[in-house]
Amino acid sequence: MKAAVYKGNKIFSIEDIPVPEISPNQVLVKVKYCAICGTDVHTVMYDVLLPNSIIGHEYCGIVVEVGKDVDQWKVGDRVIGGGGDSPIGVPYGITGDPRYSYRDSLPRMGTNGAYAEFVRLEAWEPMLIPENVSDEEAAMCEPVAIAVRAIRNSQMQLGDSVAIIGAGPIGLLCMQVAKAAGAGSILVTEPSPARRKVAIQLGADLVIDPIKVNPVDRLVSETNGIGPDIVFECAASKGTLDQALTMTKRHGQVVLVAIPWEPVEVTPVEWIGREVNLQTSASKSPSDWLEALELIRKKEISLYPLLSDASFVALDNIQGAFESLYEPREQVKIIIEP
Repeated sequence: MKAAVYKGNKIFSIEDIPVPEISPNQVLVKVKYCAICGTDVHTVMYDVLLPNSIIGHEYCGIVVEVGKDVDQWKVGDRVIGGGGDSPIGVPYGITGDPRYSYRDSLPRMGTNGAYAEFVRLEAWEPMLIPENVSDEEAAMCEPVAIAVRAIRNSQMQLGDSVAIIGAGPIGLLCMQVAKAAGAGSILVTEPSPARRKVAIQLGADLVIDPIKVNPVDRLVSETNGIGPDIVFECAASKGTLDQALTMTKRHGQVVLVAIPWEPVEVTPVEWIGREVNLQTSASKSPSDWLEALELIRKKEISLYPLLSDASFVALDNIQGAFESLYEPREQVKIIIEP
């Protein structure tokens, strides 16, 4: 099978490697789509993966082989590559490591990823795709689950004002999930014209360019001089965490969803007196996946505005796709087609 094998120094090699063999309790999935995650981009940018890793975790496909002890799946089932509930005693995702670090722990992962034609899964791992959910939507279920987790980790209440810093894929998904959960108003800051356009299309109440307008002053003004109730920091750009903490109202909350890989500067004197709460959110649970899939199935969030014809890239061109996301300008979401 063809696979994008990481060789280090920001380089993928497209190689022909053996199709994974499955055990009696596993299934083999032919990958249809695998979306590029920001974490994947960062692991390549910062060269923290082990050589010969195969990564990719936002994907869907079709079951093509079933282990002899597997009875819940059959050949031809359309599945999402994750979301299943792990058996008792089997740690789920990153929650199994009490000292998990994205920088230190990720290199141990990624030997059976979905930037490849086939991927091997334990029988409990996948989720069945409902008939009215397309393959394109299914491939983005994982980042929707991240957004669901972020809103669940927040203190957001019905009618709250919500600010989204950064209208990349996660920011746009947090925006929609917050709206579905009852946010009163959605205020977005984003420098990219293409991404601002999508945020408007998806129903944001205000979208500003933080390069042209001071985002703190404008969002505080838009909330009657108080500041947003909840701010979701989805950018991890220079100064954005400090902006989030500075604009939030007294006793409000900042949820850090983006993952900064380099030191960020903050000026606590600007916001510590308002007793702002900072909450991180970087994981998901099976219940988050299920809620994400239900939101997609019920069409309560829209994923197609994140896509264009240019979003779909052949596996052979994965290196160029990654490089275009090192400093994204116009792209929203890119999906690899093995």
